[in-house]
Amino acid sequence: MRNDPTGRALQLLSLLQTHRFWRSAELSARLEVTERTVRRDVDRLRDLGYPVDSTSGKYGGYRLATGAHVPPLVLDDDEAVAVAVGLRYAAEAAIDGIEETSLRALTKIETLLPHRLRRRVSALHSSVISMRRVDDNDIVDPEALSVLAAACRDHEHVRFDYRRGDGESSRRLVEPHQLVTAGRRWYLLAWDQHRGDWRTFRLDRLWEPQLAGSHFTPREIPGGDAAGFVASSLGSSPRHLDAKLVIEATFSELDWCAPMD
Repeated sequence: MRNDPTGRALQLLSLLQTHRFWRSAELSARLEVTERTVRRDVDRLRDLGYPVDSTSGKYGGYRLATGAHVPPLVLDDDEAVAVAVGLRYAAEAAIDGIEETSLRALTKIETLLPHRLRRRVSALHSSVISMRRVDDNDIVDPEALSVLAAACRDHEHVRFDYRRGDGESSRRLVEPHQLVTAGRRWYLLAWDQHRGDWRTFRLDRLWEPQLAGSHFTPREIPGGDAAGFVASSLGSSPRHLDAKLVIEATFSELDWCAPMD
């Protein structure tokens, strides 16, 4: 590895892609080369289009910066398998349009995998089957998902129209705190400004979310666990259920048991 510039550069890139700050001495020890050689390898990566930031001095080092384009990635075996498996199941997510995009990316990844890794991925795909929902009305708009995710990150108020389970619609102004997934469904945990309380919103029932242009101070989620709060909220929600009962009795016995108004 020490005398193989290409292999050494790939190992250096793999370390930098963790996006942590690496001191020059640390990289030198990992690669078993001098710090001068590390500098040359960093320059080689820059020539290939990788934006590597550096600081000088006794504690100087390197960090991979965010660039204007996506450079080639270097993945180890386990990472490559994880990406391939993740893309396969992303293709079954309830997000409008993501199926085709995920399958295109998966095709590119699997084409590049060596035979031994393709066998691992194929074994996982052939041994696991997902239960598909009969009702696909819970498809989420990816643009709405992006708006809400950004609002949660930036602590920005959001307005949207929301249709409740009973069909009633209303305009909401909320403080979005966390997105939660449960199977194929997505939920938003937010503080409802008009209700003055926490609310759980199904993303497939809201439309046209818009940033309100104002920010809020995050509140403490009850119990400190967004997923737990949403699970509790769903468990307490009334559900309409249809049932058929078979009662072995005569008509006169049923008439005698009928309640009086």
